[in-house]
Amino acid sequence: MEISVGRVPVHYVEHGTGRPVLVLHGGGVDHHEAEACFEPALAGAAGLRRIYPDLPGTGRTAAPETLRSADDVLDTLLGFADEVTGGAAYLLVGHSAGAYFAQAMAARRPAQVAGLALVCPLVPGVRDVPEHRAVVGSGELGDEVFRSYFVIQTPEMLERYERYVAPAAALVDEAAMERIGERWALTPDRTPGRSAAYAGPTVVVAGRLDSTVGYAAAVDLLGHHPHASLAVADDAGHALPHEQPDLLRALLAEWLARAER
Repeated sequence: MEISVGRVPVHYVEHGTGRPVLVLHGGGVDHHEAEACFEPALAGAAGLRRIYPDLPGTGRTAAPETLRSADDVLDTLLGFADEVTGGAAYLLVGHSAGAYFAQAMAARRPAQVAGLALVCPLVPGVRDVPEHRAVVGSGELGDEVFRSYFVIQTPEMLERYERYVAPAAALVDEAAMERIGERWALTPDRTPGRSAAYAGPTVVVAGRLDSTVGYAAAVDLLGHHPHASLAVADDAGHALPHEQPDLLRALLAEWLARAER
């Protein structure tokens, strides 16, 4: 399916009916990874309409020349949310860069965001990022991208990488990503952690072995989300949604229960 936001036709897939849940994937992939990771956790909850867009410049969503910054991407995502939900309140989930935009969306539209889930979030002030190391596997399985993403390097994780992650790389508009990347930081009044606190039900999930964004900066988010639960998972890296599916399912179930109160 597709919805046009300005000059950007945003491609997305959806499942179920009920309260909308927008799920934003990370950089360099498309909706297939988010769908594979979060659908098992969300599909079991009744009354949820799960919506997985391709972010601009990934998958089947183009990034025209008019998109030149993270602020432009944020505006597109806010417009997409308005269109696809018809103005109804929605839940918001983000992984990595998707969590960066999700935080900003919640800060800008707190009355519309009924709950916020941030998984391995990219945030300003990333620090204390550990060196990458595998905790399961010989370090010889798969290609270098797989080995640098996963800390649990088993045939099962390799199959997930080859099915849901690797194919998206060929669809990324590298020129658009470079153009937007030159202005990747959101302007101060739209930057997560520098705007008004989001007071809705929140869950923050980080991997202790995340060598992309670390976990220390994610802990800081508690100060900006007064109703946040925090989990830092051992034996999990930036691919935590793949590596710790049972934990993720339990944390999201608790979050959804709070969002329904």
